[in-house]
Amino acid sequence: MDEATTSLGRYVTMEVLRQEVWRRKIADHEQRSSPWVESFRQRKSWRKPHPIYDFLFEYYKTKLKNFTNWRPMLDMALEGEGAELFLTDGRYHRIDSVVRLNVRAMIERERRLVRWVANLVIAALSRPAKFGCFGLHEWAMVYKTKEIRHETTPLRPSSEILEKTVESLPICCTHYDAFRFFTPNAVPLNTLQPTQEDREKNEQFGCVHFNMDLYKWSYKLYPWIGSDLQMDCFELAIRARELDMRASPYDLAAYNMAPIKIETAEGRIEYKREQEALHEKGKALGKRLLGECQKILDQLESMKLL
Repeated sequence: MDEATTSLGRYVTMEVLRQEVWRRKIADHEQRSSPWVESFRQRKSWRKPHPIYDFLFEYYKTKLKNFTNWRPMLDMALEGEGAELFLTDGRYHRIDSVVRLNVRAMIERERRLVRWVANLVIAALSRPAKFGCFGLHEWAMVYKTKEIRHETTPLRPSSEILEKTVESLPICCTHYDAFRFFTPNAVPLNTLQPTQEDREKNEQFGCVHFNMDLYKWSYKLYPWIGSDLQMDCFELAIRARELDMRASPYDLAAYNMAPIKIETAEGRIEYKREQEALHEKGKALGKRLLGECQKILDQLESMKLL
């Protein structure tokens, strides 16, 4: 059967993929994901951490098997005998001649997470983006302290320049997971005091960390959010993480990363330009993620599982 859109069951319109099509998707996903995984594993074996890229595997607690295994979107149905391999996972089932995800297998925690992520993205999309933070959160994490988060990576500016930069620029971090790592001296300097509970009031697509979190949410919703979107979010997260660390006070010369010197007017202009470009791509991915969450919620509701 050719790729087609057809109605499967009572509730969902599905895209039927021939076996050669979804196997090609598996190969494409392996080509995109494997270099990142192999590099990470190699660094672990050599005990040589990378201050930029390891974050996306360690902080987000990525299960490498899930990261490398391609999974279809909710509205994809897989043809061919080879699709039987998905049935070893109880979250898939066979209907007639195809294999697809079965939302009846979602546990209550996953259902709550889908709704929470959808509401969070809706709130962030409704809020104007802010472009005046200049990545100062990383500076606030080492402000007036001897404890450095990336112990193997030296700081670029002197302590005097670091403190002057933090004190002379407005710190307006909206992201709780960045703010919670501020040093005690930096906390009162932030114009907001974000908490875990008020994320929906603060998150916005100008935030580098919120754009990184699109990968986190797509990954945490594995396998209900398909691997194609997950990898798109991961690649955006890589770009966001590079911007995050290039604008930080860390010296990344050993990793061939040129700094964005936000302590200068030119550096702040460069940062804002990169931030605005990231924001546009993040919004597009956020809308796709929201669309996938809505498909799940619609199907759960139609089956009276919400």
